[in-house]
Amino acid sequence: MKKILLIGKLNNVVEETNKFLSQYFHVQLCSENTDVLEGMLKIVNPDLVLISMIDAHDMDTSIFAMLNDRYVQIPVLTIGTKVEIHPLLSYYENSQFENLLRPAENTAILDAVCAKLELDRQEVEKDAAKEKGETDHKKRILVVDDNGTVLRTMKAMLEEYYEVAVAISGTQAMTSIGKKRPDLILLDYEMPVCDGKMTLEMIRADEDLKNIPVIFLTAINDRTNVEAVLKLKPAGYFLKPAAKDKLLAEIERVLNSVSD
Repeated sequence: MKKILLIGKLNNVVEETNKFLSQYFHVQLCSENTDVLEGMLKIVNPDLVLISMIDAHDMDTSIFAMLNDRYVQIPVLTIGTKVEIHPLLSYYENSQFENLLRPAENTAILDAVCAKLELDRQEVEKDAAKEKGETDHKKRILVVDDNGTVLRTMKAMLEEYYEVAVAISGTQAMTSIGKKRPDLILLDYEMPVCDGKMTLEMIRADEDLKNIPVIFLTAINDRTNVEAVLKLKPAGYFLKPAAKDKLLAEIERVLNSVSD
């Protein structure tokens, strides 16, 4: 499946677009903040960037300059009205950027994405059906860490065995969980703003999510830190960097204990 980075304010339209396109592509949600976007571009390495222009009046439009300057190889499809894209018309003068007029039906968005990626829609639908049959048998792991290098390493380590989603913050993790519930979460304990403790508290505060097993990842190996982690009663914890064989064994142990 091709990978799409979907950028825009989280609202009903973006959520619906995300849900629909996720049937055919690997879709990762991202805010329109330039620094966050650049980090996600390096982690996800998307085949296409899709931008919802709803409420574009307060969008960080420097993302267009960044995409045009440093990621010219990635096609960009925006969904917006003529008024919303008017201040950015200069970017549409080259083939990297293209706009689909809003409002747009989901089928029209799928057609536009396929056209931008030079894909045959029927083949995309066939491949999606085949992949769904394969991934339905794989457990889903969500890896949450503010370090892009760690996310890339963990994804490469696990994706042969599991369906892997990534999030670069606690807030983004909650969005990802809302999109598709994971079977297990690997959660960085030390993160800025919304750290692992706060993220775990949000998960446990939700009746539908509280039983998802969480394995903490921590880079600090001292008694005080370990005791603080264990007080939260996670399903497990690992010191970073985690050895692949040991981490896979621990994930399998936790998943088996949940299913027993």
